[in-house]
Amino acid sequence: MIFLRNNLANIFTLANLFSGSIGVIHLLDGDYKTAGLCIILSLILDFFDGFVARALKSNSSLGVQLDSLADMVSFGLLPGVAMYKMLQPFGTEFLGLQMPFEIKYLGLLITVFSCLRLAIFNIDEDQKYYFKGLNTPSNTILIFGLYYVLNEVGSYSFLRATPLFMVLLTLLSSWLLVSPIKMISMKFKSMTVRDNMPKIALLAGGIIILLLFKTVGIPIVIVYYILVSLVFQKQIT
Repeated sequence: MIFLRNNLANIFTLANLFSGSIGVIHLLDGDYKTAGLCIILSLILDFFDGFVARALKSNSSLGVQLDSLADMVSFGLLPGVAMYKMLQPFGTEFLGLQMPFEIKYLGLLITVFSCLRLAIFNIDEDQKYYFKGLNTPSNTILIFGLYYVLNEVGSYSFLRATPLFMVLLTLLSSWLLVSPIKMISMKFKSMTVRDNMPKIALLAGGIIILLLFKTVGIPIVIVYYILVSLVFQKQIT
């Protein structure tokens, strides 16, 4: 029982890794719906591993390392592969020029910068009640959410006509991951309305966006999250 108590959070973390790995395999096979379910499961497991560790007071250095390694697959490799898939149809052509490589590989920059972001987070002691830069789960929802919408909603197929949007999104996403911009975290420092206005604005606006736009609203919510964080920069501490 003591072993289970001390390692229950790590089991959740490893389950996150397992789910993310399955998601990557299905994404490469073109089964984006199963990949989406795997992301949802990984998000739930990622939340509960920290919750369980705090509840059972079983935080450990091993758990910290496992968490980052699991997130690297579920929220680092997976969104990189999603962008890889979105850029795949364009081959070597970019802005009318023939590149010496297939531009789909640029999508893996998201994976590289996700790794860098996770490493920075591990050694940064300031990010207790907020994130510095876009956290990897949110970035995954943004990138995969767009990929899901492009496959589900035909009216958005115009984005496929040019790789420019996807390349710019890749570069922006990669920068946001390691940017100095303060991003809202749902960890509460106090219970006053004033201190939690950014969180309240984020939750209220996010719910409205999802109710109005449904599936299409998934990546829009992350854009809204970034914008709200920018508006409330001085209040995020």
